[in-house]
Amino acid sequence: MRVGIIGLTNIGKSTLFRALTRIKVGINNFPFCTIDPNIGAVPVPDDRLEAIAGITKPQKKIHANVEFVDVAGLVRGANKGEGLGNQLLGKLREMDVLLHVLRLFPDPEVIHVEETIDPIRDFELVWTEIALSDLEIAKRRLAVLEKTAKRSDTVGQNEIAALKTLMDALKRGDSASLAHFPSHHCQSLGGIGFLTLKPMVVVFNIGEKQMGENVLVQKTLVDRFPAVRTSWIPARIECELWDLDEPDRLAYRHELGLQDSAMKLLVQICYQLLNLITFFTIKSDVVRAWSISSGTNAQKAAGKIHTDMERGFIRAEIVSVPHFLEAGGWAQSRERGWLLVEGRDYVMRDGDMMLVKYQT
Repeated sequence: MRVGIIGLTNIGKSTLFRALTRIKVGINNFPFCTIDPNIGAVPVPDDRLEAIAGITKPQKKIHANVEFVDVAGLVRGANKGEGLGNQLLGKLREMDVLLHVLRLFPDPEVIHVEETIDPIRDFELVWTEIALSDLEIAKRRLAVLEKTAKRSDTVGQNEIAALKTLMDALKRGDSASLAHFPSHHCQSLGGIGFLTLKPMVVVFNIGEKQMGENVLVQKTLVDRFPAVRTSWIPARIECELWDLDEPDRLAYRHELGLQDSAMKLLVQICYQLLNLITFFTIKSDVVRAWSISSGTNAQKAAGKIHTDMERGFIRAEIVSVPHFLEAGGWAQSRERGWLLVEGRDYVMRDGDMMLVKYQT
């Protein structure tokens, strides 16, 4: 999973990136401090993996990974190439989820590219830039297809219909239609990577004194863009928390009313948006977590581990993590009748542990 961090300049994107990845990056009080993207892969926190390891005592634990990509801030005219517009928008099309950071923290020492703090204005400014960019790409693609796609070309005609539907919504500024864009149209558009169709999480970057405030801005944004998920994160404080030892960090979180780390919170939201689940494997001295789409069958899940397993799939032995933990191991799960033998069409569930039998 790749998560692109977007927003205007000087709103705390790189600070949030550092809070999420613990990677120290340049943070300065001027536009385009970030030119080349900052990239950080971090393990997805999962208490179940730790619990499994507590029983199996493996030499190695491998978490599922999420990659955060912090690109330079967007500016007005990005869709026409202003600032680093074309380069940044192209990079964002490779992402699975967009993490849009909006500034709410007051700080006279940190300049705002639009001079005043107004998160709704900032959101609409960035949204307009990505929508205009999508519209231009859709226009170019449609022009090509209308010249080359024959009437008998079902795939081409389906893409033309999808492009026209998308362009109509973009021209109207209809975010609700984009939020519920038909799945068959999404499939027709393939890997073009339209930004307005990507899942988006809005992070309100707040200061310590704003913790717990019931700010109207959240309702205003959600009313305007119903598909957007929102979260409140004090990015600077999250960075500072990493400098504390764990007991002090937990105590300070409790004092501030922060239940989980920013990274854990945002990863959970992204998993929900992408409809991802996690399954686990144990091989030799390694226990590992894997992320797959909900609805994936056992054979496809085996292919996530290795393509040979998918090609030569025979069967899978499955036990849920709670049963595995209660039984105390794989053999004990089998003795209690909790380990089931499933075929290739078995639909994987979140928290399944799987052992694949296959032929080479």
